Amino acid sequence: MASIHKEIFLDVPADEVWSALADFGALPTRLVPGFVTDTKLDGDARIVTFANGSVARERLVTCDHDRQRLVYAIINERISQHSASAQVFADGNARCRFVWIADVLPNEIASYMSEQMDLGLAAMRKQFGKAAA
Repeated sequence: MASIHKEIFLDVPADEVWSALADFGALPTRLVPGFVTDTKLDGDARIVTFANGSVARERLVTCDHDRQRLVYAIINERISQHSASAQVFADGNARCRFVWIADVLPNEIASYMSEQMDLGLAAMRKQFGKAAA
C-alpha cells in the first residue's frame, strides 16, 4: 500500500483552518476553492467534484474536534483502498501546520493522488493567504 504524506505551514491560526476543514461539505467555498468545484452531502458522505472533472464519494470516518483531525475514505472502481487523515496543529497563535496523509491501493495510483494532494495544498495556501491579508 502506498502512503503519501504532505504537510504545509499556513500563516493563520489553527482554529481558522480547523473550522474550514471540519465543515465537511464546504470544500469549494472554505478550504480548497478552485481545486474542488462542488460538494454535495449525502448522509455521512460527500460527493466531491474536482476541477479536473473527476468525482469522488468521500465517506466521513471521524471528525475529532479535540485533536483537530478529520478522517475520510474512498472506495470506487479505480481505488480499492483509500483512507486519508487531515490534521491541524497550532504553531503559535497565528500560524499552523496542516498534515495530510493518504494510504491508497493500488500502488499505481499513488503518483496521481500525490499530484492531486499538491494541487489541493496549493489551493489551501491561496485560500488562507487571502484570509491572512
